[in-house]
Amino acid sequence: MPESHLSQPSQCKSRLKHRVKAGTHHFCSNDEPDPVQHREHVEPWLTALLQAEHLSVLIGSGFTTAVASTATAPPLDLSPGQFEAPHANAVAQAAAASAKRIGRGSPNLEDQARVIGELIGGLRVLSLVTDATEDAKQLRDVASSLLKDWKTELDSSLFSLVKQVLTTETAIDAALTDSNKQPERIRRLLAGFLLPFASRATSRERTHIFTTNYDRLIEYACDLLGLRLIDRFVGSLTPVFHSSRLGVDLHYNPPGIRGEPRYLEGVVRFTKLHGSVDWQTAEGHSGRSEVVRVALPFGAPDDHPGVPPLPGDQLLVYPNAAKEIATLEFPYAEMFRDFAAAVCQPNVVVVTYGYGFGDDHINRVLRDMLSIPSTHLVIISYDGAEDRLQNFQDSAGHEAQLTLLIGPHFAGLESLVEHYLPKPAIDQATWRMVEILNRRMRPKPESSSKDEVNPEPGDFE
Repeated sequence: MPESHLSQPSQCKSRLKHRVKAGTHHFCSNDEPDPVQHREHVEPWLTALLQAEHLSVLIGSGFTTAVASTATAPPLDLSPGQFEAPHANAVAQAAAASAKRIGRGSPNLEDQARVIGELIGGLRVLSLVTDATEDAKQLRDVASSLLKDWKTELDSSLFSLVKQVLTTETAIDAALTDSNKQPERIRRLLAGFLLPFASRATSRERTHIFTTNYDRLIEYACDLLGLRLIDRFVGSLTPVFHSSRLGVDLHYNPPGIRGEPRYLEGVVRFTKLHGSVDWQTAEGHSGRSEVVRVALPFGAPDDHPGVPPLPGDQLLVYPNAAKEIATLEFPYAEMFRDFAAAVCQPNVVVVTYGYGFGDDHINRVLRDMLSIPSTHLVIISYDGAEDRLQNFQDSAGHEAQLTLLIGPHFAGLESLVEHYLPKPAIDQATWRMVEILNRRMRPKPESSSKDEVNPEPGDFE
């Protein structure tokens, strides 16, 4: 199909490689797009959207994959594993059925972990049978044996996940210190991607970044850029997850203005919806189990003391039924409530990047958000995510509230930062210059020679 502008967004089919829908600008093609043709439409549109009253960003694994590709690091592989414990086929079938039910399609490691967690919960109940009958004893013995086997499988699977995450982090960290791998280019991409979202007018509410990733790349990038993150963890040596959403925030008074504090620049709220490789359950100072963030360095070796010896009982990555903590209620329910509260309100713009729409609990919140007419969803995706993106569009409706940047050209990290994301700065001087030029170019009203022509305000600023 030749490159062309399309008058109707419905003409863009999901099978086409590159798709754009940004306001009145619609385009789709299998050919490589010309960035000059689209930048003049897409960049101003995104600039306006990112200054909405409320802004949230949902970042999926595509962000880590894009940075890892730039740094020639191995991407995180969540493909399903192979198990040797009894009834492994039943677990595989249940994981496939679960993935199909939530709209993911092919199962991955998360689906397997969820099914194994459910299986372990049931086996733990059966292992506590106290009846004295022969059948009860046999059931208890079988359940106890299976419980031990599947806990070992879960520990092995989660340890493999942690090892993959740390391997990717190590390679990215090494690339940022290796002059042969163009570390300045990687830093420029990280800054060009994150700063446009964090650089909002100081009268606007904080940007809230949500991620489904287990790695710490976003935190690492924010440290490089000097951005401050506000999350639910409180403490310095061993930060503890708190149920309260109140966080320490910083404000300042603009020069010449009293009693009108504004948000400090470079501060964002941050929530990891699916947990993290450095989140663990541990006994706190209160004597109860608490969710803590351990001191696990970025790219640490897999034998680091911060890596739990029994990930199935201690590591908090969703969906993992950790011992003594109902993770479906805490802490994950708290974070999903934060997500729903942040996006399901008027005048919200949500930007997704690298999110494959494979988590139904997140998709449901986004669909509810779009039911509010003043909300808007920007989807930036490398591809159609095995038709999950199109399925979400069909189920959500509200086409007028969607902005799409689909395809390797538009969603490729380097092309996105170079051509389409807004300038990563709060440049008041530029805005003042544009305002002054607009005033000076405004046509003067005709007047007689007797009338004095008064100058427009700002002509001599």
